[in-house]
Amino acid sequence: MESYYLDWVNLLLRWAHVITGIAWIGTSFYFVMLDNSLEKPRDAESVAKGVGGEQWAVHGGGFYNMQKYAVQPKKLPEHLHWSFWESYSTWLTGFALFTVSYLWNASTYLIDRSKMDWQPGTAVAVALAFFVVFWVVYDGICRWFGRGKHGDTIVGVLVAVFIAVASWLACHWFAGRAAFLLVGAMMATTMSGNVFFWIIPGQRKNVAAMRAGQPVDPVHGQRGKQRSVHNTYFTLPVLFAMMSNHYSFTYTHQYNWIVLLLIMLGGAAIRQFFVVRHRFKLGNARHPLPYAVLGVAVLGLTILWMQPAPVAAPVAAAPPVAVGFAQVRQVLDQRCLLCHGAQVQMKNVRLDSIEQISTHAQAVYQQVVVSRIMPMANSTGMTDDERALIAAWFQEGAKTK
Repeated sequence: MESYYLDWVNLLLRWAHVITGIAWIGTSFYFVMLDNSLEKPRDAESVAKGVGGEQWAVHGGGFYNMQKYAVQPKKLPEHLHWSFWESYSTWLTGFALFTVSYLWNASTYLIDRSKMDWQPGTAVAVALAFFVVFWVVYDGICRWFGRGKHGDTIVGVLVAVFIAVASWLACHWFAGRAAFLLVGAMMATTMSGNVFFWIIPGQRKNVAAMRAGQPVDPVHGQRGKQRSVHNTYFTLPVLFAMMSNHYSFTYTHQYNWIVLLLIMLGGAAIRQFFVVRHRFKLGNARHPLPYAVLGVAVLGLTILWMQPAPVAAPVAAAPPVAVGFAQVRQVLDQRCLLCHGAQVQMKNVRLDSIEQISTHAQAVYQQVVVSRIMPMANSTGMTDDERALIAAWFQEGAKTK
């Protein structure tokens, strides 16, 4: 019963996380597009008001005129719209989901004892340390190296190197599925940290100065803009890491940390294409197509590199031998009932009766034979011969008699 309710918590948190994530990413993408699509105002009234750039748009049958002030408007309106709860809600639901899915079941989903044989408490502490350490190092890099003519380039290189190190550590310390999610959650935590510690506080200081009739320090806007730009390049890599648990061929690869880095690099390059594309349309940048080509090339080469080697046909095929259900049930009892028996039913799946085995035969075949992600991190030591036995049983019709 506990597993049943835990599944509902997982479902509702995932639903909320996706909804708030869409709102946050949509807002972020929109404002990045807007900043890169602004044109200098041509009418004297807008110039006199201090408008630094504007965009005219048509949507939903109406016309919109978005204006951005160079530093501050001459008069601050009473009501301002703030974009921060999208970020906070996404992080809160995401962290809760990570807790329910991985930290709560660390022995099953977080730990791969073939890599690190540690206790659940230790694994959870190290996983949480990834969030804190990455933020501290990233924030330090931005503070120390983010100034000057080449500051952004230096920060980009150093952050990329640190992400590579963190990915290597995660994939060598944790189960592959958890490692990918951990790296994505680590970067997403930093994205929300940028909003919480820099972007919103800087905006609040500017608003407070304007309402008090004091001059606005432009450094707050510059810092907020820098962190906002970082967030937009993190977005596609984080989205892949969040989706990766559905594609076991990525995180079960021998060099899974390189797979993770290559796909994130491809996503960042494609995101750069869309960022520059808005400036190009105004004649303020070169054609961004090389970024898209780079991103697609990285992904294409990764696909070719990862393709499995062809399996040679057997020299002489042995006559087929029927697989008895008793053999299959013995394997399931030994390897699967720890998580799918009478005491525990992970994902509300039980395999301790003939009826349940028949009902879930398709899922067993997909998880055990096709994707090979079950048992999780092969914690019960299922052998290749046992997987082949289940494959033959399913292909013969999954008979239970």
